[in-house]
Amino acid sequence: MLTLADLGVLREVREDADGVVVTITPTYSGCPAMATMRDDLVHRLADAGYAARVEVSLTPAWSSDDITAHGRAALREHGLSVPGPAPQGPVTLNLLPTRRALTCPRCGSAEVSLTSEFGPTACKALYRCIDCLEPFEHIKEI
Repeated sequence: MLTLADLGVLREVREDADGVVVTITPTYSGCPAMATMRDDLVHRLADAGYAARVEVSLTPAWSSDDITAHGRAALREHGLSVPGPAPQGPVTLNLLPTRRALTCPRCGSAEVSLTSEFGPTACKALYRCIDCLEPFEHIKEI
């Protein structure tokens, strides 16, 4: 459905004397998917005949703007709400839910309500469409 390159977490692939070195960046600090991404990369490269090492880089920080156009289309096709532009400049602390202008990925309605600011992972918020009544996940803007 979505590659690490499409998601924007794949930062670099290079070859050194010991094999292939892949650099990835987490979408969030403490992202629970990092171990799975690392293991999948090592196994896929091993299956292709490469010795691989995966490095994690925290800089530059990942941004939802790093998701490619193809990645955004794949997210949308699989029922996920795609993030808008990432906030620029200083981010003010606000303890209220973030206001987002988004539409239901299933029917396109703008009549949606926030169910929870936190979904199955910290990078997603849960919404429900008022018109088609379907719940959906929104990938947060970072």
